[in-house]
Amino acid sequence: MKKYLYQELLNQRLTNQDAINANRHPISLILHNIRSLYNVGSIFRTADSALAEELILCGFTPFPPRKEIDKTALGATSSVPWQYKENILDAIKEQKAKGKKIAALELTNNSINYNKLSLSDFPLSIVLGNEISGVDDFILNECDLSIQIPMYGVKHSLNVAVATGIALFEAVNTWRNLNHLS
Repeated sequence: MKKYLYQELLNQRLTNQDAINANRHPISLILHNIRSLYNVGSIFRTADSALAEELILCGFTPFPPRKEIDKTALGATSSVPWQYKENILDAIKEQKAKGKKIAALELTNNSINYNKLSLSDFPLSIVLGNEISGVDDFILNECDLSIQIPMYGVKHSLNVAVATGIALFEAVNTWRNLNHLS
């Protein structure tokens, strides 16, 4: 086993322009009232690495350009399509008009495990809520489903950026496997 050198990794990476023009996975992320600029930056970086379709930042979620976002995004604000919509209900309506299912990443009485998505759930937009209060009830009422990451310990939540990474990569893997992509 040999760890790749930095230059070897650079040779394998897409350029920002290649990433913008790439055939992206049909999964968008809708961030609502995320308060931490560092969480937002981390989610940008995760969305880049998963080749997510786009980020939609809503409510009081901070948006670029901000040095705190850039610090954790490591340039991903230039390689991930994103937009800001003040009203999340407008964002959800637009995503539904594009034929997307809306899934809240939230523990609810009807949640399915994050690894139980089916082909009919794609294209997909995943709603991510506030670090303290999660996804608001008025938003849940607009969602087609909710997905959850099982919690086995004392705590019943993960950091929003960590939870996003888990759910996003599982959704990407599910979509790729169901479409027989390597």
